[in-house]
Amino acid sequence: MKNILKNRNGVILWLLVTSFLTAQDYDILVKGGHVVDTKNNLDQVMDVAIKDGLIAKVDSKIPENQARTVIDAKGFIVAPGLLDIHGHNFFGTEEDSYLSNSFTSLPPDGFTFRSGVTTIVDVGGAGWKNFSIFKKQTIDNSKTRVLSFLNIIGSGMKGGAIEQNIEDMNPKMTAYVAKQYKGTIVGVKLAHYSGFDWEPVNRVVAAGTMANIPVMIDFGGSEPELSLETLLMEKLRPGDIFTHAYANVKGRTPVVDENGRVREYVFEAQKRGIVFDVGHGGGSFVYEQAIPAVNQGFLPNSVSTDLHTGSMNAGMKDILNIMSKFINMGMSAKQVIECATWNPAQYIKRTDLGHLTVGAAADLTILNLRKGNFGFIDSQGKKMIGDQKLECELTLREGVVVWDLNGISKPMWNAK
Repeated sequence: MKNILKNRNGVILWLLVTSFLTAQDYDILVKGGHVVDTKNNLDQVMDVAIKDGLIAKVDSKIPENQARTVIDAKGFIVAPGLLDIHGHNFFGTEEDSYLSNSFTSLPPDGFTFRSGVTTIVDVGGAGWKNFSIFKKQTIDNSKTRVLSFLNIIGSGMKGGAIEQNIEDMNPKMTAYVAKQYKGTIVGVKLAHYSGFDWEPVNRVVAAGTMANIPVMIDFGGSEPELSLETLLMEKLRPGDIFTHAYANVKGRTPVVDENGRVREYVFEAQKRGIVFDVGHGGGSFVYEQAIPAVNQGFLPNSVSTDLHTGSMNAGMKDILNIMSKFINMGMSAKQVIECATWNPAQYIKRTDLGHLTVGAAADLTILNLRKGNFGFIDSQGKKMIGDQKLECELTLREGVVVWDLNGISKPMWNAK
């Protein structure tokens, strides 16, 4: 009898220990959300389990007792952490430095997580001469994953005459530094050159070719205009990025012509692999371009902000505001999420990002697609009315809650 009791007690103890260990299988369980993950062809209600900062399991039903913290995501969209391919984050205190170690750029953590962004790419703030400062000052001190498109100008995006100096556009040194920081420097940027000269484009493409990374072009400003068709069909390589795709600015041919039609060579360029990036910014997105373009099937490849002090408080606001604009212009939530996750991850050759594959970093956002009456402003101060708007409920960065709008990851104050 004593032996039987001993055996029974042992079994009970084993069951209790097993139950306790099972409850510790996962750190966080995101339960019952509609998962949108393009890489893994997921567009359905799923559970996502997280352990040690990584995606541990994605399944239709994971028991709640297997996780320390359960986040109820029912009614929400669960997506990979958003990747903003066009920001300006080389913030500092240098006067007259525009977007390079300056007051105009923004420290990322204050402006990323609250909109679901876990990775942001600073495009052109630093050149090869001052990238080490940017890395030490911003990249190494941010919770946000910060990457870089190195400016072809050695001293970075300091504005004015500095960005007109072709002699400071050194492809070899740019490629050399890019290769030193492979994976952190993910591209090369050309911006704000206003001369009637193809040499800056030639040099930035040469740097990108040497370093085996894409280039991003902020094109225009010359009089007479350089040919947009030549740029898209001859100068840029497949995989190179044309930003501010829906702008209408002086010195650059717009993608939609005076008759409201998307130019045929623009469609052809997209087919040959040129990446068309939104790059909304403070002056680079107008409805008179975007609405007819989307109606004709010319959709962006990537959605990005061009985040800086001159854009965040105007029509741009944040990446979710831009994504919401495109939803109200006819794109699906799945399409715009793809344009801010898996698509840009591929363009910058960081395919470890932008998805919820088991073993990937647990960068995740929970989004609320709200219904109502909303207004959205473009760069000309013109308004579009819409009935849907994305809002960020929660953001995880490597399995850590870094933004929780309504406390869905937290217990009630009087919970026992």
